[in-house]
Amino acid sequence: MTWDRAKLPWLPAAPADFRARCKAVDAQDGPCGGALQRLATHALSGNQLNRLATSLGRVANATPLAPFRLGLLSNATTSFIGPAVVASAARHGLAVELVEAPFGQEMQQALDPASLLNAAKPDAILLALDHRAYPFLALAETDQSPAALDHLDTIREGLAAHSGAAIIVQTLTEPSEALFGSLEPRVAGALGASVLAFNQHLAQHPRPGELSLDVAGLARSVGLDRWHDPAQWHLAKLPFAQEMLPLYAEHVARLLGALRGKSKKCLVLDLDNTCWGGVIGDDGMEGVELGQGSAAGEAFAAVQKLALTLRDRGVVLAVCSKNEEEIARQPFQEHPEMALKEAHIAVFMANWQDKASNLEAIAKALNIGVDALVLLDDNPAERAQVRGVLPMVGVPELPRDPALYPRALLAGGYFEAAAFTGDDRMRAEQYQSNAKRAQLQGSVRDLDAYLRSLEMVVHFAPFDAVGRPRITQLINKTNQFNLTTRRYTEAEVTAMEADSSCFTLQVRLRDTFGDNGMISEVVCRTIDPTTWDIDVWLMSCRVLGRGVEKVTLNEVVKHARAAGVATLRGCYIPTAKNKLVAAHYPNLGFSLVDEVEETTRWELALDSYAPHAAPIVIEDGFDSPRSSGAER
Repeated sequence: MTWDRAKLPWLPAAPADFRARCKAVDAQDGPCGGALQRLATHALSGNQLNRLATSLGRVANATPLAPFRLGLLSNATTSFIGPAVVASAARHGLAVELVEAPFGQEMQQALDPASLLNAAKPDAILLALDHRAYPFLALAETDQSPAALDHLDTIREGLAAHSGAAIIVQTLTEPSEALFGSLEPRVAGALGASVLAFNQHLAQHPRPGELSLDVAGLARSVGLDRWHDPAQWHLAKLPFAQEMLPLYAEHVARLLGALRGKSKKCLVLDLDNTCWGGVIGDDGMEGVELGQGSAAGEAFAAVQKLALTLRDRGVVLAVCSKNEEEIARQPFQEHPEMALKEAHIAVFMANWQDKASNLEAIAKALNIGVDALVLLDDNPAERAQVRGVLPMVGVPELPRDPALYPRALLAGGYFEAAAFTGDDRMRAEQYQSNAKRAQLQGSVRDLDAYLRSLEMVVHFAPFDAVGRPRITQLINKTNQFNLTTRRYTEAEVTAMEADSSCFTLQVRLRDTFGDNGMISEVVCRTIDPTTWDIDVWLMSCRVLGRGVEKVTLNEVVKHARAAGVATLRGCYIPTAKNKLVAAHYPNLGFSLVDEVEETTRWELALDSYAPHAAPIVIEDGFDSPRSSGAER
């Protein structure tokens, strides 16, 4: 079968009774988000996306989908784009509420504080603008990109000032017709050259907290002639060919998902006929195809190289194979063409259990959710079994030709990034080290002895410009250890840094196994001269049970007392994912104030607070190094 990116071939085909299933969900009472998300995980046509969006609009309770308000601003017709984005977002765990600005009103909507878009206070605004929204001519005497960028700046600055939303800016697709042919990119005043210069400026001068949707790259991937449809533009002001709608909506949705921390974290690899050709248990080392000498061997080598490249950008690697473990490990240890080594694999599972059970065990060993996994497996039966039991796992459909495996995996967008920080690059090593810590904990019966053996060092500091991208990322992606699950844009984080009524704390941790990077954040807001309210308290689940929350509270109390604060207040707002912190405040000595609709409020009197002890050395970015608790 020919690979056609526009048809979302990495997703399974829609069920034949798709519309009937939508109607069945419409008739249900109670939470329906899970059923709608399962329907969204198929390759849906534009009409099917529209039908699914209708069902999403009818449900009163979209749990477990996370709510997200998206503003849509365009110079083109968006009435067919909105429903497709809403339906595609369910695929990525979001229940999108769309705020659609009137056609061609981008400047008015941006500059008027009371406009529909600004007044809605969306979580993000998509500037779905193509080159026709900017002051481009077919030909000018000089580069036209500066004027276009000035036009964009006016829009983005108005929205940033009045809406507070994260801004998503699209790159511009090049015209499919070149006025100068091959010379087009070199003629500064030509439309093609100006569009390229515009996109290059966006790439080289990113704005803090701003997101980029690479529509130019998307259009090139399917072909500019196919992307552009002049007839549909003239007839209905459609910004791209209608057949591209599912692809465009998918890319918007996966970016929104990444903004909310929905991207996957771990690539789980099958082995036989996925990482090498043949069955190692039957064909032996000499019988598997891998590396130079055959097209198939080179294709499987390319799969391994992609896995290593993903690991370099922070994706954790694991193995899940139906095999005898000793035999499955042999190529990693002995085959000269193996790029993957055992040292690259955080969890290695080779046995005869069903893959869904093994995937759950892998997630548990890494202390991540099952929904953070992607399974790359050539066997359609195994893929179907995992999808049926664990629909939250990413399972790309694979073509018959292994040369296309890397394309299918990357096209699926499972590891979409809204930002990329130094901490992200370290993630694979961090999770691998965490697995080693778990092994150590299993061999040490005394918990205190285990914690002391880690030789933990925590570094506290206020929010700052250096840590800002990672701080914003954690605020928007942390779901489990998150007391309030409040989301803030990078612009709002920047404002916190300068706000004298805010106390901010970023927490980093390192131990004998390595640097865990930034793992926790706290934001306290001044209620009155003697009271602080804990607006944000979140922590990576990778460091649960190690006493970090105790020394973090010690640090917050120290600064509160110095500011004359007598009472700390905090609340726990329950979600589908943060039940593990339901007892966080009482465990730390807070007293219950009240409970309203499951949200509990807590207080801590600081005059009687005694610091918690923990075997952790403190490096305080506010003052000088010291030790805490048992280490004092």
